Amino acid sequence: MNPENQKLTSILAEAENIAVVGLSDDPSRTSHRIAAYMQEAGYRVIPINPRIESALGEKAYSSLGEVTDRVDIVNVFRRSEEIPALADEAIERRPRAFWMQKGISNPASARRLEDAGITTIQDLCIKTAHRELTQTPR
Repeated sequence: MNPENQKLTSILAEAENIAVVGLSDDPSRTSHRIAAYMQEAGYRVIPINPRIESALGEKAYSSLGEVTDRVDIVNVFRRSEEIPALADEAIERRPRAFWMQKGISNPASARRLEDAGITTIQDLCIKTAHRELTQTPR
């Protein structure tokens, strides 16, 4: 079960850096369009994809563990079966939230993340939530 809207609003309001796991450098891909929206809304988007060098003007990293800057939200565009390994990386990083995009969920990993104090969102588009819950760009 996802957090209530008030909690989601708080996460979005307080976040600055969003690590986007599976971000494509192809503007026609969903991950790119959603990350571009979040960047335009005032967030710093940190691409996590070992197959690209950069996206949206930001250096890409091969893994979450390589990012040296603070990560507030880990936003995931990977298959549900890849979530356990990503959850392990996130637990080491301690972001405020681990956000699985629409169609992605892993209840066992969500429990582990929550037990580690990381708010977990499953099967919900961050762009849709941002548009519905915030009145103005950051």
